Amino acid sequence: MFRELDPLLHSELRLAVMSILAGADEADFVYMREQTRASAGNLSVQIDKLQKAGYISVEKGFKGRMPRTVCRMTDAGRKAFEDYVDALRSYIGDIRK
Repeated sequence: MFRELDPLLHSELRLAVMSILAGADEADFVYMREQTRASAGNLSVQIDKLQKAGYISVEKGFKGRMPRTVCRMTDAGRKAFEDYVDALRSYIGDIRK
């Protein structure tokens, strides 16, 4: 039986952000923009959606005189991401065979 895919995570850019954060304690905005090749505006909108859902936390500050935005996956976000991956597996099965 197929499991429902979280529509919030089913967006390519939001999934990319969550994938980056799943492999790191934190990531800053510049790094995520470089990795995803997204425009700053689009990335900001997607980060905001993830933050409002409680999937990530966002900390704005400065590094020297430069503004810096750092994102971290929350416990709820990690659970949602793991559930999303499990749901994908229900569609594709074990591809390691």
